[in-house]
Amino acid sequence: MGHLSYQCEKLLGDRQMLAFLHREQYDLAVIDAFNPCSFILAHKLDVPYVAFYPGTLNGPLSIALPSPISYIPVFNSQLSDHMDLWGRAKNLLFSLLAPKGQELVWSKFREVADCHLGAGSPPGGLEDLYQGAELWLFNTDFSLEFPQPLMPYTVLVGGLLNKPAKPLEQDLESWISDHGEKGFIVVALGSMVASISVDHLLVELTTAFSKVSLQVIWRYDPQRWPSHLDTPPNLRLVAWLPLNDLLGHPKARLFITHGGQNSLLQAVYHAVPVLGIPLFGDQFDNVVRAEAKGLGLTIKPTHITRELLHSTIQTLIHEDRYKSSAVSLSKIHQSHPVPPALRLVQWVEHILHNGGGSHLRPVALTQSWYQRWLLDIALLFSLALLGPVLLCWVLCRNKNGRDKCKKLQ
Repeated sequence: MGHLSYQCEKLLGDRQMLAFLHREQYDLAVIDAFNPCSFILAHKLDVPYVAFYPGTLNGPLSIALPSPISYIPVFNSQLSDHMDLWGRAKNLLFSLLAPKGQELVWSKFREVADCHLGAGSPPGGLEDLYQGAELWLFNTDFSLEFPQPLMPYTVLVGGLLNKPAKPLEQDLESWISDHGEKGFIVVALGSMVASISVDHLLVELTTAFSKVSLQVIWRYDPQRWPSHLDTPPNLRLVAWLPLNDLLGHPKARLFITHGGQNSLLQAVYHAVPVLGIPLFGDQFDNVVRAEAKGLGLTIKPTHITRELLHSTIQTLIHEDRYKSSAVSLSKIHQSHPVPPALRLVQWVEHILHNGGGSHLRPVALTQSWYQRWLLDIALLFSLALLGPVLLCWVLCRNKNGRDKCKKLQ
């Protein structure tokens, strides 16, 4: 967030760029809601905006989504919607800490906003900017998301990247066909694995892959592969792979992923079981959802051993329940009445045609936190109930005091 704040300062300080954006006179901005700078820029340009959040519903705070602590996991809690006593206690603790985490993020951008918005800065700061979005679009749907209440300004558009698989290039198709009907495993752990020191993880992964009977194709730049580490015959390293087309191939048996939201939604779309190895940020929560839905299993990177990895792969490949769950989730995802891309377009057009989304935003967005939680009513009831008790106690105390005085006299 510090780096994004630095970029934000550079962008807002670029007078030529801002002048160009002003001249375009945009009707609406669709902004990346993960980056607070997007809200500051839209406000600076005085353009109404729709917020697109790339993750799940529990990511952004301060947009007044109903989130009962008893069954809606707080961001980074790594809980499912089925919580026992200790799970609910943990969720409550995380809910109390979440505003502090948000404040730490926003503090990186507050100085930038005050500097470049000046007198135009909203009284409530970034919270007002978040609540000022005409619409919130979330990159999720209920094939992966836990069921929960939504607000009228909330639209789920998960699966924008999903599409039917296209035929693979001849080189890849030949590689798959040359190894019979057993099928193959797709491995894509994101770009971070190739840029950080994870030699131990690579050794354990490679050794486990050498023990499975299936072919493995791994998105990992061969030029960055450690020179001291040999690759087994069944492992193919590629700098880039057509993920959607590989997952849609009839011989795809398993997807090993870091748990990025788009990757999981593609696995759902193509009904491929997953093994989640989360590495960063929301990935830990994402794989909890995938596992809770029966899509696959999860191993934390600190727990990986070649034996555990091999046995988990065997379980996912040979136990039919994971493939069956994947097929069921795929049906849920694909049978939505309106495809995600069309859903997004229709709602953005709805906002444009109606001059904004004020008709979708409840008054809760403008209420104080104590009003939203009815704490003022609770205080009033407490005074109404305790007032007479306190009065009686005072009167009785005074009466007892007078009686004692009479006895002494």
